Amino acid sequence: MTTTDTPLTKVLGAKTAKALEDHLDLHTAGDLIYHFPRRYDQRGEHTDLRSLQVDEQVTVLAQVQGMSVKPMRQRRGNMLEVTIGDGSGATLTCTFFNQAWRERELRKGVWGLFAGKVTEFRGKRQLNGPAYQLLSADASKDDAAAEIEEFAGALIPVYPAAQAVPTWVIAKCVRTLLDTFEPPEDPMPAEIRAKRNLVGIGTALREIHRPSSDPSLYSAKHRLKWDEAFAVQLTLVQRRAKAAAAPGTARPRADAGLLVKFDAGLPYELTEGQRDVGEEIAADLARPHPMHRLLQGEVGSGKTLVSVRAMLQVVDAGGQAALLAPTEVLATQHFRGISAQLGALGRAGELDGDPEGTQLTLVTGSLGAAARRAALAKVADGTAGIVVGTHALLYEGVDFKDLGLVVVDEQHRFGVEQRDALRAKAARPPHVLVMTATPIPRTVAMTVYGDLETSVLSQLPRGRSPIASHVVPALEKPAYLDRAWVRIKEEVKAGHQAYVVCPRIGEDEETPPKDDEPSRRPPLAVTEVLPLLRDEYLKGLRIAALHGRMPPEEKDAVMRSFAAGDLDVLVATTVIEVGVDVPNSTVMLILDADRFGVSQLHQLRGRVGRGSAPGICLLHTEAVEGSAARERLDAVASTTDGFKLSEIDLEQRREGDVLGASQSGKHSHLRLLSLLRDEKLIKEARAEASDLIGDDPDLTRYPALAASVAALVDEDRAEYLEKG
Repeated sequence: MTTTDTPLTKVLGAKTAKALEDHLDLHTAGDLIYHFPRRYDQRGEHTDLRSLQVDEQVTVLAQVQGMSVKPMRQRRGNMLEVTIGDGSGATLTCTFFNQAWRERELRKGVWGLFAGKVTEFRGKRQLNGPAYQLLSADASKDDAAAEIEEFAGALIPVYPAAQAVPTWVIAKCVRTLLDTFEPPEDPMPAEIRAKRNLVGIGTALREIHRPSSDPSLYSAKHRLKWDEAFAVQLTLVQRRAKAAAAPGTARPRADAGLLVKFDAGLPYELTEGQRDVGEEIAADLARPHPMHRLLQGEVGSGKTLVSVRAMLQVVDAGGQAALLAPTEVLATQHFRGISAQLGALGRAGELDGDPEGTQLTLVTGSLGAAARRAALAKVADGTAGIVVGTHALLYEGVDFKDLGLVVVDEQHRFGVEQRDALRAKAARPPHVLVMTATPIPRTVAMTVYGDLETSVLSQLPRGRSPIASHVVPALEKPAYLDRAWVRIKEEVKAGHQAYVVCPRIGEDEETPPKDDEPSRRPPLAVTEVLPLLRDEYLKGLRIAALHGRMPPEEKDAVMRSFAAGDLDVLVATTVIEVGVDVPNSTVMLILDADRFGVSQLHQLRGRVGRGSAPGICLLHTEAVEGSAARERLDAVASTTDGFKLSEIDLEQRREGDVLGASQSGKHSHLRLLSLLRDEKLIKEARAEASDLIGDDPDLTRYPALAASVAALVDEDRAEYLEKG
């Protein structure tokens, strides 16, 4: 019998097993049995050739309708053109060069699977030299029976494949495997299977590959989705329970202290959301267990103010707080902004400082030796109650006297190890607050950040101005781009400032075209655009560049000049995406906006309209109307609701990336579960996981379930989930 641990060499032979290993990273019977079909075809159904897109890699089920052999014009030899159709009235041409012998097997009326890249020639869509598998009468008796069973009216699995291992080869391997496969012990507790009407694991694994009917396929998918959702939720509930029980240091709010003075000195009222979230965080900090909280907030909702109040509560309780930012620009911006907010409270020991206050220190990689020594001394002896820094905070030699709170800004910019390294600098596990201005759909928050308490800031502070966004279709309406440059000049003339954002820094960057973008020009770059603006489009304005390759002191000088109003226009990359706060900036033109993601565009436009004047964001593109890229930009222009946009963004990404597959470099283990479409199922799995862990925290009564969770959510991914 074959089990999930059996090497594929013992099931399929060395040659086939090596092909699966080399091209699809499948090593064991378990790897192959969990390599699920990505769709199912049925002869004459579900394979509408009219829906195929040029440059798309496809596998189609179709029938040979005719053929012709023509001499080639440019070189010697013949070209065989085979016309195939799927019964919908649409046809596709398969082209073979100097392979006239294929006439013998590609006979009219024969059905088969054809795989290749869709191209277009003289208005006709075609596949050049496609791989194919025919339902052939010439096959051996056993093979013919298997093919007939596979094709004759049944649902045909189409697998994620490689050029060297097409889908029908995978299907044949799965057939061979299923002949001897012994399903594992069902890890799902029987009471949950009965309550949720879930089929057994053996039935699910067979039906997902060889469905006997549509209802059977639905039941198989439903069960396997449950396995995925349940494994992730069990992991998160376990980790939340452990975190709640871990010993920490309570940092209760003081009746009188820095926080009370700070609040009294605020020139504006907190929003209702800021007050409510502040109370949640204050209560967490007062408990003798580490806080693990995610703070979501729209761009400009006041997350930094909420974090400053939390840091002051910790300082009042005798501890230190560290704010970790992803870039020097953002760290410096935070340092200046918090210094301005604290005023005398952040300058204890200085002539104009409050003697009962604290000190604020900045730690970045570009500090000179003397400044670094001074900063680290303040961190080590506790003089600096609030420490703002970049990755430099993580280095050896940065020692805290009593680290009580870690605030991570734009948490998605940091790797697991980096966040963990900062937490390890505390004698006892510190409280952790992670912040993001990238709105997260509810199911993603539940699935990725499920071990964190979540707070949401949805209100904008009073006085913040609306942002209007417009698409600038450069190819269809070139006058719109001319008008965009005029609009920037008008804003500058009115005393405001502008951003021009580019996808690249300069020509020396390697930006190979994507497979689906063979003919697109390279994205516009800062170094290319800057001279054009100075000499032509924005001539006479004060313009400077800002990007990640500039020396830190030069970046800082440019940002200071822009913030002081000494520059009119900043030509930048996404280095300004988060945290840059210049209230006088009112207009942003994003060049080649279709090269950015939805959430990135939403973040970028949050840099304008931060003062009393309205903001304008112009989305330049050469994407044609009706294309996916253009629809994405139209969606961004249509709403400033970040949560709506986050769902659009999620729809357009591989959902597995959300679970850290791209960070860990491993496969995603969300093969079937959709974080958008399966919200109800995820909530149900969360509820069952909470009940089960409440009764049996270590799953000691369910060893098969514990092993299944470990296989689906390995330790690296569990660590990723834990740290958010």
